[in-house]
Amino acid sequence: MTLTINSDHWLDNVKQVPSPFCDPRPDDEVSLLVVHNISLPPGEFGGPYIEQLFTGQLDPNEHAYFALIHQFRVSAHCLIRRDGSIIQFVPFNARAWHAGVSCFEGRDKCNDYSIGIELEGCDYLPFTSNQYQTLTALSKKIMQHYPAITRQRVTGHEFIAPGRKTDPGLVFNWLSYKSQL
Repeated sequence: MTLTINSDHWLDNVKQVPSPFCDPRPDDEVSLLVVHNISLPPGEFGGPYIEQLFTGQLDPNEHAYFALIHQFRVSAHCLIRRDGSIIQFVPFNARAWHAGVSCFEGRDKCNDYSIGIELEGCDYLPFTSNQYQTLTALSKKIMQHYPAITRQRVTGHEFIAPGRKTDPGLVFNWLSYKSQL
């Protein structure tokens, strides 16, 4: 898969769905890549609900779980669907609201200096080969554009918010993914 980053930090050949849940970074530093997973409803794939959550349009009456989360103001820079397609919600030079209370190598507020990539999935089901291929290609492009993001500065939500978050989960193949970066 070939990806390019435009001068305005949007990717070519992806669906763009702007999220209101972002703001300017406190400085221009981008030095961390955070991998997440999400499925809505939990454990179900393919619906419109992730987009709706990240754009503030999730209907609390569509599913009992949505009544608990519809008011959350969250986003990610990109979502990688099960088929490997990408939806970009937030430009890379802006701060997406994906990490919450978080810390990496002693530095708090990971949203300030990170890029958040969501994989459509959950902690207990394997991700698809298409997702790994897309994640690897996207990660490489991001790392080329932001050289402060090294292999050692690619992490999971579970590691920057331990005890609070578990994604991308035990089924995520870190060894294979990082060996390709």
